[in-house]
Amino acid sequence: MPEKAKVDQTVDCIGLYCPEPVFRTRQEIDKMVVGQVLEIIADDPAAEQDIQSLIRRTGQKLIEIRKEGSHIRFLIEKVK
Repeated sequence: MPEKAKVDQTVDCIGLYCPEPVFRTRQEIDKMVVGQVLEIIADDPAAEQDIQSLIRRTGQKLIEIRKEGSHIRFLIEKVK
């Protein structure tokens, strides 16, 4: 069970399709400071892979991915 992270910013990507969720995730991560946690909520099935790829490419930390019905919730910590 992951530690309960304090969410600093939430981006609602419900109804948005590739590449918009990834684009918005990248925009928000760039604005944040190290140690902050970003929550992304999306319903585009492609977002699961796309956002994980972005996190790997940018070297951030994926705290959690949770599927809630048709929604996917990501918690990402900015580490650099």
